[in-house]
Amino acid sequence: MRILFIAHYFQPEPNLFVGLPFAKALRDRGHQVQVLTGFPNYPGGVIFENYKIKFLQREILEGIPVIRVPLYPSHDRSSIRRALSYISLSLSQALIGPFAVDKADVAYVSQGPATIGLPSIIHKAFRKIPFVYNIQDLWPDTLTSTGMFNSSIGYKFVDWWCRYIYKFASKITVISPGMKRVLVERGVPQEKIEIIYNWCEDSLIYRGEPDQNLKKQLGMEDKFNIVFAGNMGKAQAMDSVIDAAEIISKNNNNIQFVFIGSGIEVDRLKERVGNLKLSNVIFHGRKPVSEIGPILRLADILLVHLRNDPLFRITIPSKTQAYMASGRPILIGVPGDATDLVINANAGLPCEAENPQSIADALNKLYNMKKQDLEQMGINGMNYYDNNLSFEGVVNKYIKIFEGIRG
Repeated sequence: MRILFIAHYFQPEPNLFVGLPFAKALRDRGHQVQVLTGFPNYPGGVIFENYKIKFLQREILEGIPVIRVPLYPSHDRSSIRRALSYISLSLSQALIGPFAVDKADVAYVSQGPATIGLPSIIHKAFRKIPFVYNIQDLWPDTLTSTGMFNSSIGYKFVDWWCRYIYKFASKITVISPGMKRVLVERGVPQEKIEIIYNWCEDSLIYRGEPDQNLKKQLGMEDKFNIVFAGNMGKAQAMDSVIDAAEIISKNNNNIQFVFIGSGIEVDRLKERVGNLKLSNVIFHGRKPVSEIGPILRLADILLVHLRNDPLFRITIPSKTQAYMASGRPILIGVPGDATDLVINANAGLPCEAENPQSIADALNKLYNMKKQDLEQMGINGMNYYDNNLSFEGVVNKYIKIFEGIRG
C-alpha cells in the first residue's frame, strides 16, 4: 500500500513514539510511506538547528520521505500563539500538501491538535485518500483540561469541528475504552471506532543491569528514587507531587524525587522547590531519547501523574506503557483507564491525583514493601506489555485497518 502519514509533530522532535518508528515499521513491511508535517519546533517553540522555515522542504529521514510545510512556531503559555501555530500548519498542509504529496491509498492521521483534521478532509476530498484518524487527546475536552481556554463559544465550535472530522474519517482509533465510550455518546458509530492502546518506542526499553555510573552522575545513589520522566506542564499538576515530597521529607530522608524532562512549568516548579528548601527533589533537563531507558531502569518507582480531571479518566499517558516495558513498579495517579491498566497488570499501586497525602501514603507503602515484591510488580508490568501492548501487535492491527479502507 501507499500510505500518507499526516502529522503535526514528527522527528526530530522528541518523545514521538508514534512518528518515525511507526513509519519505518510500515516501510519494513513492504509499504510505501510518505510524511506530511511541519518544521520541528516542539517542545520549545523554536525551530530546530539545521532547519529554516521555507515554503516547502523535502528530506529523507532514515529512508522515509518527509515533506515539510511552513508554520508559525510556538509552544508557550500563550493560547493565542499556540492556536496560531496549530492553525498555520493545518492551513499549509491543506493548501500546499495536496500538490506536494504523491498519490496514496490511505492516510494515517496522527492527531495532536484537532486542526490536523483540515488537511485530512482536504486530501480525502481532492486526492481521494481515505484516512484513519488516531485520537491521542480528546478535543475539545483537552483544551479546558490543560487550561488553554475556557470560552464556551470556543468549546462549542471545536466540538462541532471534531464531530465534522469524525464524519469524514473512514476509521477512528482511540487509545482507551473510555475514549470509545465518549465518542459513541457523541454520536460516532460504534463500528467506526477501534481501540488500539499506545506502545512505546523501542529505544525507551532498556532491561539490562542498572548503570551505576549513571546513577551516581544523576545523584541517585543510596536513595529510594521516585522518577518522573516527561513533559511538565499544567496537565501533569506537579505541584501536588512537590507537596507530597514536602510531606515525606518530614519523616523519611531516604525517599528522593527525580524529575527528568522539560515543559512550561519547570522553572516555576524549581523555584517552588527552592522556596520550600526541599533537599529530596532534583531536576534534570530533557535527555536524549537514547538515555531515557537506562534512566528509567534506575528508578525504584516510576510515577505517572495528571490533574484530577474527568478527561484524564479516559486517557492513558504514553509514559505508562514505557514504564511497564521498563520493568519497574509504577505509582499511577491518573484515575480511570490508566489506573485500570496498571492494576490489571498488577504492575503498581494507585494514588489519588492531586492529593499530596494520598501520593505520600502510597509511596511510603511502596517504600516499606519487600524488595522482591517490588521487583515482581515490575516483572508483571513488563510481561503484560510484551503480551498485550507490543509495537509488533499494534502495527499488525493498523495494517489490517488500512487494508479495509484503502482507496
